[in-house]
Amino acid sequence: MNKLKMHTPNKADENFQKLAALFPNAVTETINENGEVVRAIDKDVLMQEISTTVVEGKDERYQFTWPDKKKAVLAANSPIAKTLRPCREESVDFDNTENLYIEGDNLDVLKLLQETYLGKVKMIYIDPPYNTGNDFVYNDDFAENTDDYLDRSGQFDEEGNRLVLNTESNGRFHTDWLNMIYPRLRLAKDLLTDDGVIFISIDDNEQENLKKVCDEVFGASNFVATFPWRKRTAKSDVPFGVSQDYEWIVVYAKNNSFVARVNGTERQYYETPDYPNKPWRIHDLTTQRTASERPNSNFTMVNPKNGEEYPVNPLRTWAVTKETFDEYYAKGKIVFPGDYDFLNIKRPMFRYWKYDDMLKAGEAFGMMPASTKLPDEIGMSLDGTKEITELFEGKIFSYPKTVNLIKHFIDMSTKIDKNCYILDFFSGSATTAHAVMQLNAEDGGHRKFIMVQLPEETDEKSEAFKAGYKNICEIGKERIRRAGQKILAEAQKETVEMATYGETFEVDKIADKYKNLDTGFRVLKLDSTNMKDVYYNPDELTIETLMGTVDNIKEDRTPEDLLFQVMLDLGVLLSSKIEQTVIGGKTVYNVADGFLIACFDENVTEETITAVAKMKPYYFVMRDSSMASDSVAANFDQIFEAYSKDTVRKVM
Repeated sequence: MNKLKMHTPNKADENFQKLAALFPNAVTETINENGEVVRAIDKDVLMQEISTTVVEGKDERYQFTWPDKKKAVLAANSPIAKTLRPCREESVDFDNTENLYIEGDNLDVLKLLQETYLGKVKMIYIDPPYNTGNDFVYNDDFAENTDDYLDRSGQFDEEGNRLVLNTESNGRFHTDWLNMIYPRLRLAKDLLTDDGVIFISIDDNEQENLKKVCDEVFGASNFVATFPWRKRTAKSDVPFGVSQDYEWIVVYAKNNSFVARVNGTERQYYETPDYPNKPWRIHDLTTQRTASERPNSNFTMVNPKNGEEYPVNPLRTWAVTKETFDEYYAKGKIVFPGDYDFLNIKRPMFRYWKYDDMLKAGEAFGMMPASTKLPDEIGMSLDGTKEITELFEGKIFSYPKTVNLIKHFIDMSTKIDKNCYILDFFSGSATTAHAVMQLNAEDGGHRKFIMVQLPEETDEKSEAFKAGYKNICEIGKERIRRAGQKILAEAQKETVEMATYGETFEVDKIADKYKNLDTGFRVLKLDSTNMKDVYYNPDELTIETLMGTVDNIKEDRTPEDLLFQVMLDLGVLLSSKIEQTVIGGKTVYNVADGFLIACFDENVTEETITAVAKMKPYYFVMRDSSMASDSVAANFDQIFEAYSKDTVRKVM
């Protein structure tokens, strides 16, 4: 059996392997500063292979850089040995929900999600800390390099709030903010689907730098748009006499597969006896071309039924030519004034069939491109504050984004695919989770949210602290609970009202819309790895530590803690269905309908192993050296070869 690695991937290793696969002749070895032989890439060979101009030294070139940028890249690439521990008591409908609420530093969480959610997230919305000089930024540790990783894996069991004030006087005003946002965006990009998209709220302080960072991470060609959001009405006491009433939502796609869609204006289709079961609409029959540009379309159109003439406008000619008119008319594609009493038209028009519209638009039928002008009902900051104040019956969070704002972006990104993942790794008061549930309730979608938030402590003088919320995560989780209850209550009220009026058909439609509504969430908390240091550094094992070590798992960790770290390591969705059974007196976990079977008990017998093998899981995981006897260990592989030889067997 293979041993689980139990730490996140080393992105630098992965990048090296990709480069080595493309240019194996560029792979070499060298001596590092410690006198050790290490892998390397021969730059001269690589330059020869790519056959283009390579800028070296201080030669002038277009670039965007800042102090510690190389360390920010390292922060994104270096692996960590941490895990996510489930917290059932703070969750809602833990066993059935597909939503996740994750507490912890989002840089570490994004690394942990790489295996499981790589290329699975359709839409990301984030509202990162603004660089105002008073707000905090995440103070990531750039002191260690990748090679130091194994020396410290699993030794620390303290998270702390890694926060610092970032005032302009510290000399690193923009640098600290860029070092915070850059590695997180690098990791976030990998989580997006090929047609995925990220929306980032920002104010004027770092808008320009954010766009430059995103150009580098996502590619300038994948810039989608910048949406202006009016957050407040004008203030009078402002610098320079100009009130900055707008914030910006910067949008980038993973690649050019992303297409935004919003509901279009409903088209008027007609059904007439001369074309049974063929609904149609009318459309302008002229173009914006002049007579000199389209001389063949510069003619007087004549109605074959009555000989009435319709001269062309020299500045806006017909969309058909004199030669093609008869063909279009014979196919019923041209409608004249007087053909139908209900049409009030003054000149000939095109007839378009609804069927053709549907074929052309496909799944996007009835939709139209989005505009950067946001709808009026989006609201401002005061509306967002009002929403959360009404939920909590008190002002416990200031200036959250409005539900309608985020719902609008989710809607335009997921019009076609309503069964997808939505991620917010600066979730704050969890407005994004609220928006996902609300939109699902409105259109019957099955979007799943993943919220990530650092448990930043609330100010002791704040209303939130006085109300019992000691950190932002407590506010976010309670908001989701209350919002979910409100949405379900509104759904029940709507159903009752329809039933009262005897609208059976409408009741059935409403019930169908709400049947998959998920207002629960699994709470997971970032923590140090479940494994003791000896797991990562077996070469350092001594007789003294061996005598004092019962096993390689920390004493305070539960079997469910181990299960979730295994799920992370194997890339199993953290929202997967989990069933717990007892086989041969041992607790066995069945994840995702048999995809993963795990048993973490000691003294596992052949009875348990045989029963598991007969279930034919894709993965089977157990603790190292947990078999009841040498005989069980000797027969282990034979049992799986007999009943499920394709099962991947691993130990931890």
